Amino acid sequence: MAGIYIHIPFCKQKCHYCNFYSLASVKYRDIFVDILLKEIALQKDYLAGEEVETIYFGGGTPSLLSSDEIIKIIDELAIFHKINRDAEITLEANPDDITSEKIRKLRQTPINRFSIGIQSFFNDDLKYLNRIHSGSEAERSVKTVLDAGFENISIDLIYGIPTLYDENWQANIEKFFSFNIPHLSSYALTVEPQTALDVLIRKGKIKNIDDEKAALQFLFLMQAMEDKSFIHYEISNFCKESIYSKHNTSYWQGKKYLGLGPSAHSYDRNSRQWNISNISKYIKSLNNGGIKVEKETLTKEQKYNEYVMTSLRTIWGTSTNYIFENFGESYKKYYLKEIKKHIKAENVISENGVFQLTHRGKLFADGVASDLFI
Repeated sequence: MAGIYIHIPFCKQKCHYCNFYSLASVKYRDIFVDILLKEIALQKDYLAGEEVETIYFGGGTPSLLSSDEIIKIIDELAIFHKINRDAEITLEANPDDITSEKIRKLRQTPINRFSIGIQSFFNDDLKYLNRIHSGSEAERSVKTVLDAGFENISIDLIYGIPTLYDENWQANIEKFFSFNIPHLSSYALTVEPQTALDVLIRKGKIKNIDDEKAALQFLFLMQAMEDKSFIHYEISNFCKESIYSKHNTSYWQGKKYLGLGPSAHSYDRNSRQWNISNISKYIKSLNNGGIKVEKETLTKEQKYNEYVMTSLRTIWGTSTNYIFENFGESYKKYYLKEIKKHIKAENVISENGVFQLTHRGKLFADGVASDLFI
């Protein structure tokens, strides 16, 4: 089974924290879908006939697409790929794009999962992040999707925002519970280099993030979700009744995926390739019958490091049997030697050769993984 990711690079405005490739412009909007269809045809053999179990429209702002455009894209994919009849097909959406009329039309498409970029239900936080919607629009958007009959819904919430008081963070989580939806993705606000957030903080125009505050809010989140019987199946993701994001889980489990659109990445288990992060060059190359990509063939060490990094973030953990079978005895011995200090520090627990992060360890996930790298 494989996945397909489609990058829609257009936004109404750029969020301060975003470091994904996107454009606060509609200059190429009218021709983009037709250009994307050319790439779909050109990349038809990348997955080597493997059945597709997930399709994910990400961005940018995929909810700027019309329902007709979404159908057109999925129909084109179905010409060149075998798509599982129960495939999870996700659309990322911004609250300000969600109207009753739009959702009614989307019910006529194969979209069966929504990921709504809420980030916070409080206007001060949304202003800090430079989000285009308001708190009331955020709440209304979830209700609109629910009222239309969609059930597989996820929302995003960000913690560690300097304007986000602990009581408001608790209120955000309680609001999530009130919707009775099955999935939450929640991330710490991070300052990525050369983003607007980075520049504004360095110039002293807005407050910097407080790592200790973010850690405490994350600990509160983990406990609150556990109390409501949500499964913390990946560092930033929680679900009810095993309703995982199949698409994102495929990344963490090392499955193949094809990325389409400017800046999109693809992975075939042996190499990784990515499209150019420039829409005009992306369009020009496809109009000339090609696609401009960069490619990296992964070494054994890189594959091991990626396995450790991704598996350790999940509820399924890192398996020394898998390491032995795929990388050999020396890699297994190295892993077991380096993991000891993290078990002693109570950052990691193990059972039957499977190693998982503890609640405390999840605060230091990147550091634990990097210690295990070769």
